[in-house]
Amino acid sequence: MRPSLKKRATADLVVVANRLPVDRVVEDDGETTWRRSPGGLVSALEPVMRAKSGAWIGWPGDTGDLPEPFVDEGLTLVPVALSEQEVAEFYEGFSNDTLWPLYHDLAAKPSFHREWWDSYVTVNQRFADTAAKFAAKDATVWVHDYQLQLVPAMLRALRPDLRIGFYLHIPFPPAELFSQLPWRRQILEGLLGADLVGFQLSGAAQNFVRLVRLRVGHKTHRDSVYLPDGRVVLAKAFPISIDTGGFEKLARSEPVAERAERIRDDLGNPMKIFLGIDRLDYTKGIYARLRAFGELISDGHFTVEDVVFVQVATPSRERVAQYRILRDDIDRLVGHINGDLGRIGRPAIAYLHSSFPREEMAALYLAADIMVVTPFRDGMNLVAKEYVACRYEEDGALVLSEFAGAAEELRQAYLVNPYDINGMKATMLHAYQAEGKDLSRRMRAMRKTVAENDVSHWASTFLDQLSVTQPTHSKSTRPVKHH
Repeated sequence: MRPSLKKRATADLVVVANRLPVDRVVEDDGETTWRRSPGGLVSALEPVMRAKSGAWIGWPGDTGDLPEPFVDEGLTLVPVALSEQEVAEFYEGFSNDTLWPLYHDLAAKPSFHREWWDSYVTVNQRFADTAAKFAAKDATVWVHDYQLQLVPAMLRALRPDLRIGFYLHIPFPPAELFSQLPWRRQILEGLLGADLVGFQLSGAAQNFVRLVRLRVGHKTHRDSVYLPDGRVVLAKAFPISIDTGGFEKLARSEPVAERAERIRDDLGNPMKIFLGIDRLDYTKGIYARLRAFGELISDGHFTVEDVVFVQVATPSRERVAQYRILRDDIDRLVGHINGDLGRIGRPAIAYLHSSFPREEMAALYLAADIMVVTPFRDGMNLVAKEYVACRYEEDGALVLSEFAGAAEELRQAYLVNPYDINGMKATMLHAYQAEGKDLSRRMRAMRKTVAENDVSHWASTFLDQLSVTQPTHSKSTRPVKHH
């Protein structure tokens, strides 16, 4: 067990997220340990949190006994409890069966249940109460994502001295979609508790400001919302990124390079490897992408001796019915394509329903000639950026949905409309047939983008902007100019 805190220490920087950056692991002898969970957010925030004696508040991911706050590798971690019922109603229900489909352009039909909403309010209040307890006077609190959209206003009511930022990692929908939500005004007012509300794309920030004007009635101008109490809330885009240097370093390491070679050998050394790596989610467009690939083979554009599609689908939200249905649909499609088109030892699609460590992901990125990222809607999509970071020889092709946030930055990718199967086939074929010179020109430009805008640049840009937002005690109704 990690050392617990004997007395409550307050922090100058508090991160509030649905999950802690560690997973609880119970060893064979019953001892509890904590394993750092993968993800760029913690690596981006770690240096700044250490410098500011930061605390991270989140759910440990299970409904076991709640541990006391503890220190892990220099970070103060504060667990928040969820009951079985709250996991079902707040997390699987309102967060993932109401907000998630609504915010992703109705990729599935959202469910609206009052009990789920009540649970969402209760859990958000618990997170806000915990943050209020652990934040030092005049501290900065950074709240993350769609599960905690009520926390900023709840926290401001408890601690008006705090500087509060909020960042939404997923898309924010246009007024026509958001307005379906019975609790639309409460969500908007919850977010307006923040001094700075960050989004992946400027279009999402504009959607938010427009909705505040329409549904709450506050005066707005460009990216600013003017509240009756004199506060000014800023809504801006801060496109999230990855630990670019870390991924490139992994890709250049000998074990990863050897593993990439072995992957190609295991797949029978085809001429080209297509790769998809996604959470198993209906927004990711996995089914349409595999169908397009199967048709390219059956149309005779290439054979299973020439190519293979490696699709990694990381298990996700398996207790939500729509996810189980999707898994069955993809299982059937892969079986159908391999049964019709595969040969012994040469499947058309190598399908892996599991999650892999970063080293294995880097090896897959290195082994693959063509990365296919075709979500119907995605806030950013970091897999696209990770692939680019790993292609240090400036080769490889990225086929990217124009509806992924990453498409705004990675303009040199082969962009596709994932709803257009014929268009997707044509683009995948174009990437397959592309000349080396064209590939390296595109990859060089994309690599420059991800190198200049990495995850620490994202975190520092957000926190710098938050640090110069108008002090909450000001009564001015004009935005403050910063020179």
